[in-house]
Amino acid sequence: MLSRLHFSRRIVIAFVLMTVMVSGAFSLGIVAVVHFVESQLISKELHGKLGAVLREDVKAGRPPRLDSRTRFFASRAADPIPERFAGLPAGLTEIEDEDAAAYVYVMDINGVRYMLVQEQQEFEDREEILFAVVLAGFLLCIVGAWGLGAVMARQVMAPVARLAGQVRHADQLGAGSAPLASGYPDDEVGGLAAAFDTTLGRLRRSIERERLFTSDVSHELRTPLMIVSTSCELLLDTPLSGRQREQVERIGRSAREMTDLVRTFLMLARAEGGGAMEGETATLGEIAREQGERWGGVIREKGLAFEMLTEASSPMCHNPTLLRTVMSNLLRNALHYTSAGGVRLVLEEDGFRIEDTGMGIPADEQEHIFEPFARGARARGEGLGLGLSLVKRICEQQGWTITVQERQPAGTCFRVAFNAAS
Repeated sequence: MLSRLHFSRRIVIAFVLMTVMVSGAFSLGIVAVVHFVESQLISKELHGKLGAVLREDVKAGRPPRLDSRTRFFASRAADPIPERFAGLPAGLTEIEDEDAAAYVYVMDINGVRYMLVQEQQEFEDREEILFAVVLAGFLLCIVGAWGLGAVMARQVMAPVARLAGQVRHADQLGAGSAPLASGYPDDEVGGLAAAFDTTLGRLRRSIERERLFTSDVSHELRTPLMIVSTSCELLLDTPLSGRQREQVERIGRSAREMTDLVRTFLMLARAEGGGAMEGETATLGEIAREQGERWGGVIREKGLAFEMLTEASSPMCHNPTLLRTVMSNLLRNALHYTSAGGVRLVLEEDGFRIEDTGMGIPADEQEHIFEPFARGARARGEGLGLGLSLVKRICEQQGWTITVQERQPAGTCFRVAFNAAS
């Protein structure tokens, strides 16, 4: 239970527990010493008084000369021992009751019991004051330990909290960020900062390599893709047979899809590297109509029904390249895994959903289908399992949410919501 508390609170609790142990032991020691000294001194004093009475007064046959707080008793007719003191053992006994407090010293000589009773109420009152002072000091020590522990915890945790804030800050992954260890002394926190510097350095280099690779590859692919697309357009202007025209159109369509993917990767690389997204925007309806025309014919060629429904119109504008990539990947996925029935693209007020009557996704696989290279047990073809991972990455970058559900009796429903972004 203690391990779940904040480290600063654990420091305070450690201070308080240590103070309780030390001051508690010290207070108990004071009480024990007071009782021991009291017993030794009073016993010695009363022993001396009783001896003097027996030597000087009883032997001379006169009454004991004692102060008003001390009384003498003996087991003989002249000075009978009170009944309440009759059963006390030899030596010193301290008596405390509701009426009074007294010390009783008993000595047995030649079968005769002698006794001195000395009132101690005044001493008891002073002793109670002493114990009250000890208790107050004990409580003050606890309060002081709590305050000192809180101050020390803040002082100790301040550099750790500052280091955590620096590590948590997004700028630390930037290439020009200053080393963390330079702002800390050569101690445990400085060693931790140096370890973070090493790890963050590796992360920066890895992220930069990935960003440059994606950016460079995307940029270099644009030229050959443009040549392929232009060549397809030129070929379509020449006399071709039906089969030839169909193949050229297919090549052109694939080139356009690859161009969209290249633009998507390039935009994501620029966004993650600190660059701004392109300013072009489009509404959900515009992209949906474009993708419906693009995929509707392909879906129908497979013998499936395709439907585009509008439950509500969304006036929000989005990045067309990213939204086109998300919708296109989901439609392609629905086409790929649907053998009979149909595919529906449904526009909603805050997003869209794509429904199919395919084989569906088991519940235990739904949590992992958006992971890179994840393919379910029912996967088809030679895909690498990166399509849905790219969709998830785009949604996270844009602040959208994507969910998947099974449809009854068969099929899958992917839903993309823009509410998080709005």
